[in-house]
Amino acid sequence: MTQRESIYYNAYASRDPRFDGVFFIGVTSTGIYCRPICPAKTPKEANCHFFLSAEAAEKEGFRPCLRCRPELAPGNAPVDDAHRITHLIVQRIEEGLIEGDTGLEEIADQFELSSRQIRRIVQKELGVSPIELMQTRRLLLAKQLLTETQLPITEVAFASGFSSLRRFNDAFSSRYGMPPTRLRKEAAVGDKIIFDSKTSTLQLTYRPPYDWGGILKFLSMRTLKGAEWVTENFYARTVRLGNHKGWIKVSHAPQKNALLLEFTHNLTAVLPALLGRIRNLFDLSARPDLINAQLMQDKLLEKIVYANPGLRVPGAFDGFELAVRAILGQQITIKAATTLACRFVEAFGEKLDTPFPELHYLSPTAESIAKATVDDIAKLGIVSARAKSIIALAQAFISGELRLEVGMHLDKIIKQLVSLPGIGQWTAHYIAMRAMRWPDAFPKEDIAVRNNLGGVTAKQAEEMSQAWRPWRSYAVLHIWQNLIKTNE
Repeated sequence: MTQRESIYYNAYASRDPRFDGVFFIGVTSTGIYCRPICPAKTPKEANCHFFLSAEAAEKEGFRPCLRCRPELAPGNAPVDDAHRITHLIVQRIEEGLIEGDTGLEEIADQFELSSRQIRRIVQKELGVSPIELMQTRRLLLAKQLLTETQLPITEVAFASGFSSLRRFNDAFSSRYGMPPTRLRKEAAVGDKIIFDSKTSTLQLTYRPPYDWGGILKFLSMRTLKGAEWVTENFYARTVRLGNHKGWIKVSHAPQKNALLLEFTHNLTAVLPALLGRIRNLFDLSARPDLINAQLMQDKLLEKIVYANPGLRVPGAFDGFELAVRAILGQQITIKAATTLACRFVEAFGEKLDTPFPELHYLSPTAESIAKATVDDIAKLGIVSARAKSIIALAQAFISGELRLEVGMHLDKIIKQLVSLPGIGQWTAHYIAMRAMRWPDAFPKEDIAVRNNLGGVTAKQAEEMSQAWRPWRSYAVLHIWQNLIKTNE
């Protein structure tokens, strides 16, 4: 099997939905071809052939799988873009942005479909209707809130997405065979919950191991002072989600394989969106077992991966915030970029009162930056070219032309980013790595990566990186954090 086919096989074995539509697998023992997310048993590597399109697989005589239905893979006709649509709907439900048919209609418009077609796609993909999917997600969140917090039952109902307490009680009792109050009483018998009238704390679990110290160090070096606060033990920041403003604090509970999220109660109404952002920021859905197994096959990375098996790729709490930070970091040191970013927050961020003197600004919004002039930004010590780039980025966000969300088409977003003034491939891939959570991003132009690989050219770095696919984003983090000697 060629190196290219080994890359695809590793991606297929991970069942990571981010690879869906990127390639297809033809299995010689069955004569069938599948999508990378197919739930069927993984065939032997020797029996797999890989194709970039369904047409290429069928040209070689393979039949489409009846379980994963290759015709629905992302990248085909909009009407068949089922998995991406379903992923987007699940994400929007988790973030609390879908309410009945209204939200479905908005998603349907994005894909030039009707809400009826959207409902049919979700039913085929997940075996449930959008309403049933929404109900399950809401009830699971409500169950966690009842178990881990002392929020009043009414607040739990609304925080979980229910429009009334009566509907919440009926749904909970029907699904779980008990009223919410009974679950709370049973939970109280276990771990004692310390009640704070202003904040609550929830657990967010991960697959161990987890390099908590490493991710805090990474974020600490890039702290937006005033909007973020990072210590040796926790990460805290101000939060704006819609019209809701507050603060959060994230700490580690290694004995539970979880992070603990403390949030102010004025963020309760947007809790689903907040939880999704925290999971992305701290890369809580990563599979270190699969990632490490692939990277350790390369002798160049074997020792450093073995030494730090819990490494994560830090994501972004806000895509626009991260993109601005990436532009400011072009061709200068991390320390210099952080200094500029802090000036930027102080100049354009909104003031917010918190109990902590370290947190007193909300991160600037795209709307506030779009109104600024080049001179407004340049007087902070930011060169005019980057000021123009930041304003163009803000305008693209406001217009809806650019959306840095997990699950969006990577190639399309990369092209949109590099079409903006002052954004090159390095910046685009860095944004894809963190804001879009793309696991195979590789900023081959990065000088630190090239130096740590022995002073190679960008082309040579790209060639060396092929052995790390489809987890090059994780390889980059390992390289950034460790000086690799290529002659060992």
